[in-house]
Amino acid sequence: MKILVVDDDQDIVELLSIYIRNEGYEPIAATSGTAALSELEQHPDIDLIILDIMMPDISGIEVMKQVRATSQVPIIIVSAKTSDIDKIQGLISGADDYVVKPFNPLEVMARIKSLLRRIHAGDADIPDKLNIGPITINKSSHEVLTESGQKVQLTALEFGILYLLASHPNQVFSADEIFERVWKQESVISAKTVMVHVSHLRDKLEEATHGEKVIETVWGVGYKVEA
Repeated sequence: MKILVVDDDQDIVELLSIYIRNEGYEPIAATSGTAALSELEQHPDIDLIILDIMMPDISGIEVMKQVRATSQVPIIIVSAKTSDIDKIQGLISGADDYVVKPFNPLEVMARIKSLLRRIHAGDADIPDKLNIGPITINKSSHEVLTESGQKVQLTALEFGILYLLASHPNQVFSADEIFERVWKQESVISAKTVMVHVSHLRDKLEEATHGEKVIETVWGVGYKVEA
């Protein structure tokens, strides 16, 4: 698997590349936003991107927006920006996870493995296709289609949340349960992270289905999809 590491700090790029290589993945390095987009053109089969936000030419947010126009490859932001607003902006712009600098490279690797494991994991007990209201969810292709055949562009985590809820209709999942089952990590202050992803997911679904509500909020408890 190929992992693109994008940061204008060469030391960070080299450090993460060492850990990535030691885990059996292939690191691809870029020290600017322009270089990152060039590498993505040359390597369309990249499996995951680690992306800094603050770069001198093109910001990480802009790189992410361009990537999301054509790809749902998982993206982990690694940034010195620590405020909740910065984190929310990163998630809304299309990131699947957000790690604050300075970081422990072992934590970054754990998050990489979690994202890749969740994307490639299967569930033999659930049908390949799920029909929920106005949408069809295809597990094997990671696609969500409306009744008219329009494809709904979702990030990897948004798809994971929708698939979890849709595969357990009428069951309410708390933010902590969603975090633990989709992120594959123990829940740590996860409610706000889940809320942002669910909100963005809802907006995309309602836009694609002309306002039909797919995900219900059970106030004070969590979220569900009705059968």
